[in-house]
Amino acid sequence: MNRTFLFTRTLFVATVLSSALALPTLAQQPASAAPAAAPATTPPPADVIVKRTGDEILALIVEVTPDVIKYRRADNPQGPLFTLYRADVFMIRYANGSKEVLNAVRPAAPAAPAPVYAPLAPPPPAPMTAEDSVFRHVSAAGPRIGLTVIGKGELRNKLRDDYDATNIVSQFGWQFEQRLFSLPHGPTGLFEFVPLIGGLEQGLFLPSVSGILGVRGQTGLEVGVGPNLSLAGAGLVLAAGHTVTGRFVNVPINFAVVPSREGARFSFLLGFTYRSGVR
Repeated sequence: MNRTFLFTRTLFVATVLSSALALPTLAQQPASAAPAAAPATTPPPADVIVKRTGDEILALIVEVTPDVIKYRRADNPQGPLFTLYRADVFMIRYANGSKEVLNAVRPAAPAAPAPVYAPLAPPPPAPMTAEDSVFRHVSAAGPRIGLTVIGKGELRNKLRDDYDATNIVSQFGWQFEQRLFSLPHGPTGLFEFVPLIGGLEQGLFLPSVSGILGVRGQTGLEVGVGPNLSLAGAGLVLAAGHTVTGRFVNVPINFAVVPSREGARFSFLLGFTYRSGVR
């Protein structure tokens, strides 16, 4: 038993001493090297597409056709395929250093000088047709009311002696008119037919009729001359007048004289007419 104990203790001491001697050796051994880093991946060389606008695209060109350029982006070689119109590309710089000019650079348009405008002249008046001029000229056709003063002479005496009438008689009638011509921006030629009945306020019936050729301006002024027939006989009437234009109604004012050896007659007439065809 003593031998067994002695052997066991001797074996324990030997083991401890062996471990103590091995520690310095382990301390002197260099630490194991860290695993080597993976080598960096070098991106594939890229082509450069220079557009006519000056923009540049880093690309991997796949195909160049007469119409388009097909490429992938250099930062995504496995990405989608892009297409660019050849007409929009100025040049391609390939990765091997070669260049291919596809189109000339579009020159910058020179700045156009500021236009100098001459002062605008007022536009000329539009040509006026005969139909337009009709509407520009006033119309005086319509009813008439007024009075006639008979000057000294046989006619005046006959009214006083035979009919006990004064030399001032009323007049009622109508003026008809027909346009003969109309000049653009000018006068209108007229034929006027004016039948009248006078003396009704004194119980008399004194008819007369006048046919007048005249002209009327755009302002409404008019003059005319023509024959006159009445119970006193035939004569010549001289007439003038002016038409006052309102918004819806024209008011013609006329003065006429019929010279005669039996006594001149002076007539003042007033009328009205609705402004049909006003533009």
